[in-house]
Amino acid sequence: MEKTKRQKIDFKVLGRVLKYLAKNYKLRLFFVIISLLLSIASSVYANLYLQTLVDDYIIPLVGMENPTYTLLLKAITTMITIYGVGVIASFLSSRLMVKASEGTLKEIRDEMFVKMQKLPIEYFDTHSHGDIMSRYTNDTDTLSQMICQSIPEMFSVITTIIVIFIAMIITNIYLTLVVLVFLGIILSVSKFMTSRSGNYFAKQQQAVGKLNGYIEEMINGQKVVKVFCYEERAKERFNKLNEELAENVYNANKFVNCIGPVNGNLGNTLYAVLAIVGGLLAINGIGNVTVGMIVAFLQLSKTFIRPINQISRQLNSIVMAIAGAKRIFELMDEAPEEDKGYVTLVNVTEENGNLIETKERTGKWAWKYPHKDGNIEYINLAGHIEFYNVDFSYDKEKKVLQDISLYAKPGQKIAFVGATGAGKTTITNLINRFYDIDEGKIIYDGIDIKKIKKDDLRLSIGMVLQDTNLFTGTIRDNIKYGRNEATDEEVIEAAKLANADSFITRLPNGYDTMLSGDGANLSQGQRQLLAIARCALCNPPVMILDEATSSIDTRTEKIVQDGMDKLMEGRTVLVIAHRLSTVRNAKAIMVLDHGKIIERGDHEDLIEQKGQYYRLYTGAFELE
Repeated sequence: MEKTKRQKIDFKVLGRVLKYLAKNYKLRLFFVIISLLLSIASSVYANLYLQTLVDDYIIPLVGMENPTYTLLLKAITTMITIYGVGVIASFLSSRLMVKASEGTLKEIRDEMFVKMQKLPIEYFDTHSHGDIMSRYTNDTDTLSQMICQSIPEMFSVITTIIVIFIAMIITNIYLTLVVLVFLGIILSVSKFMTSRSGNYFAKQQQAVGKLNGYIEEMINGQKVVKVFCYEERAKERFNKLNEELAENVYNANKFVNCIGPVNGNLGNTLYAVLAIVGGLLAINGIGNVTVGMIVAFLQLSKTFIRPINQISRQLNSIVMAIAGAKRIFELMDEAPEEDKGYVTLVNVTEENGNLIETKERTGKWAWKYPHKDGNIEYINLAGHIEFYNVDFSYDKEKKVLQDISLYAKPGQKIAFVGATGAGKTTITNLINRFYDIDEGKIIYDGIDIKKIKKDDLRLSIGMVLQDTNLFTGTIRDNIKYGRNEATDEEVIEAAKLANADSFITRLPNGYDTMLSGDGANLSQGQRQLLAIARCALCNPPVMILDEATSSIDTRTEKIVQDGMDKLMEGRTVLVIAHRLSTVRNAKAIMVLDHGKIIERGDHEDLIEQKGQYYRLYTGAFELE
């Protein structure tokens, strides 16, 4: 059998979970504790009352010629009342705990989602989307079970054991010693079994995350899977991950599931031994043992041993939940996207040649630049972008961009061409500050972009990507995604500008047509037109088009290109394209190779140079 490290409870993580629980539910938790204590007290008192019931009400009736059962019925009614109080208290504690549990889990999920929005793009590039989803589902489910069931039960169990133990000592010390001997055996068995399974609970949660990540990949890539007949290999990979999960689940539970039956049988053995020892003590007159005392003690012993079994089961549940909580807190503790920018984007009006800040949307924007001397400078948002000797690497080892210098003046169209991996998309990622450069400077309207707040920087830049992301909701909602306060008239105007209005109005519900599954009920060209309309509504001065027409047919490309041409008018435009026909009218074309600009100029200049662009354009060399 594989030797494993025993998984211990991480009390730091547990304490963090309890802080969430106590933060908003102190009063509710107080009543939960009161209810649990009342339930425990009623259970213990009912057990002790058995001695009185037997010795004072049942045995005196034995041998009576004309027994009367009035007192016995009153005693039984008293016992029923005691048990009834316990049942009600237990019910109340469960109801109160469910509310506290779900409220706490809601708060944790809210914080996870808020934190996720603050994480850098790098986090999502390096973590499986399915594994992230697993933290919202499987890990929070285990946490919910711990908060709602395991923690209250552990409190109840420990309190019950302490109170019952004191009651047993008071009732009979000799019988208590017998219980302690069996308790030692039961704890040894439980420790042996849990120590061999606990470590697998953490592995189980990790394996669930991996499996979910793979399933998510396969669902998103079903067309590719079928086109390349990858089904069998996909099944092999799935079976391997599923086998890994099944093995971890098996190893985590193979001993744990035996704890209950083994300890249950040990408890039954103890029950029989106590009956024999109690009988012998009563016969020999040792310890003032009575029949009622034996009955009460037997019940106390059952109430004492049962929680011992529950402790083992709940401990493993807590270990598994803490493994999930660790994964949740790992996400919540990730360093947020760093932003030391202080230059913001504001609406302005122009009076006597001066820019005046206003809260109203004017369609004219400016950078609000506070200087160290306390003066505030307003710089017109024009879309002037400059790169100076920029170096960049994703892993700080292999350079992706080397010594990149370029400029794009307001209203100019700059194109980037080159083979896959040349660094074209990386340049646009740096302009948006999805990643920060290693060396050099990027200047936007005369301001180092590191000084501009990221949200404001991105607000001034529109992007149309090759992979269009649409969201569940109406077409209108998707167009308004970047500007929710836009009016219906503005939405329609943006759609017309993007050449999307004609196909939208032909749909049965027009702009109220519901989209789902990333717009699966639309063609690729229609989805791209909606992306252009979304961008047009935001009206940014800078546009980035990242191979926006590479995945659509030539006829649709003409419609999309026409929409993009309208959108590009008067804006600074950075275009990445495989189809060189789309960049012929660019003011400047940059040819990249292995992270370096090897050629630059307009179409005619580059054709005259007869370099790599010439070979690409004439078909002597093809992009890979």
